Amino acid sequence: MGKRRKREIELVVISDIHLGTYGCHAEELLRYLKSIKPNRIILNGDIIDMWQFSKRYWPQSHMQIVKHITGLLAKGTKITYLTGNHDEMLRKFAGLRLGAFQLDNKKTISLNGKRAWIFHGDVFDVTMQHSKWLAKLGAVGYDTLIIINTFVNFILRLLGRGKISLSKRVKDSVKQAVKFINNFEQTAADIAISNGYDYVVCGHIHHPEMRKITTDKGEVMYLNSGDWIENLTSLEYNQGEWRIYRYADDLYAQSLKISKRFQNNLNNEEIFKGLVNEFMTVKKNGPPL
Repeated sequence: MGKRRKREIELVVISDIHLGTYGCHAEELLRYLKSIKPNRIILNGDIIDMWQFSKRYWPQSHMQIVKHITGLLAKGTKITYLTGNHDEMLRKFAGLRLGAFQLDNKKTISLNGKRAWIFHGDVFDVTMQHSKWLAKLGAVGYDTLIIINTFVNFILRLLGRGKISLSKRVKDSVKQAVKFINNFEQTAADIAISNGYDYVVCGHIHHPEMRKITTDKGEVMYLNSGDWIENLTSLEYNQGEWRIYRYADDLYAQSLKISKRFQNNLNNEEIFKGLVNEFMTVKKNGPPL
């Protein structure tokens, strides 16, 4: 496929990348990021998975995501990092501003005269509020299921059959999970409507969605950016319109080549040096801090 110009996008919302876990599709995300030219990116929580972060597993492809994002900062792209439950350790730094970068827990922005309320969404999770140990145990189980799913799909490819998503099948088959998603979406919509927002944008539940929710008090557009574990989705906003981006439908991004050396693992010292070097590069070459 011939080379073409990067797609220019006003706003991109990405959540639930879970860097540092086996389920993270960092190479696919890197291809997507290399295919676009965003004016602004909002990283809506669970970008680095600090719950399951392991010094034994941090591939260069994961570091390359950090490198690419800091490279965008150096070019003037506005980047907002909103904290989630898996990177909640960063919440103590909410309010941090470094040039075009800012760190917050939630964000309200104006888009063509309409107000968007953006946050991760774990605040609505009862398990998170009252049984954090159970939520963390569930996260480990989820990551294990993703690893098993990878092996199953490898076997299916050898047999000439299509991929399956075990986690999605589990979610769709468990009524309580479906009810949780519906309650999550409705709660977010109700609060957004009561506060006069036009859009409410979340992540957290790994369920990409875009739909208008109407109550007797008004209406709001509910949006969820999905994840980069199983759905490989984001939200894109251009010229007054939202859309759900799906990597599976983007043949151009899939065709982009990335170095196979990114599959190599980094040790703890290399991780630290890499993060420090990227920060210092932005500080030296990026917009004034």
